[in-house]
Amino acid sequence: MGTTVRNMVCYAYVTIACRPFSLSDIEGIDVSFYNSLVYLQENDPEDLQLTFSVEEETPEKVVEVELKKGGSKIPVTKKNRKEYVKLMVNWRLSRGVQEQMEALIASLRELIPLKYLSPFDARELEWVIAGTPEINLDDWKANTVYCGGYSAQHKVITWFWKAVEYYSNEQQLRLLQFVTGTSSIPFGGFKVLGGGHCFTIQMLRGNPDMLPIAHTCFCRLDLPCYNSPEDLRAKLTLAIEECEDFALN
Repeated sequence: MGTTVRNMVCYAYVTIACRPFSLSDIEGIDVSFYNSLVYLQENDPEDLQLTFSVEEETPEKVVEVELKKGGSKIPVTKKNRKEYVKLMVNWRLSRGVQEQMEALIASLRELIPLKYLSPFDARELEWVIAGTPEINLDDWKANTVYCGGYSAQHKVITWFWKAVEYYSNEQQLRLLQFVTGTSSIPFGGFKVLGGGHCFTIQMLRGNPDMLPIAHTCFCRLDLPCYNSPEDLRAKLTLAIEECEDFALN
């Protein structure tokens, strides 16, 4: 799926769901852009000499676009960097698709008031619109890679798949989307998932009370060594249903 199409899909679902864009929406579209904004959130931006403006390429020339009025003269600092990141996320997701998507949303409003769709999050809207495919768990297991100390026989991995087997199809889709950034299953199955990246589970060493961590650009789940199957299932469920890392409120 091309970047512009991904932008349109994300823009549509998030707009219909009536929630603001979040930094996590960017990760599956442009990982380099995502990483640069994460770095900015965690480090002093003043040495980078950034302003509230970006450069856009047009067929004729490169133009400067202000993220807010007078933005080209406003430096990015520790104090205002959260606003800068939020504006950059909005710019990146709406670039090249805003006009088309506003027309689509306007047409949708003629069919159904958006307030009736607002209870759904972006993932649920994707399933409402595109359907919820049934997951082939055997295919998923057969095409999963383990690393960092895990193997298919490791007790934590056995607990993991027991938890996934217990999940409903919707929860399995949420897990898939949590790790890969999409609930779509390719026509060829899990062996062609993620543009060359297999579904991967890596051991996360350290505190066993941590939640699992997803890296959508690599289709990788960092899974702590939990002390019991009950701990694993509780932490995994919390991660896929409640976590929205780097949300921009």
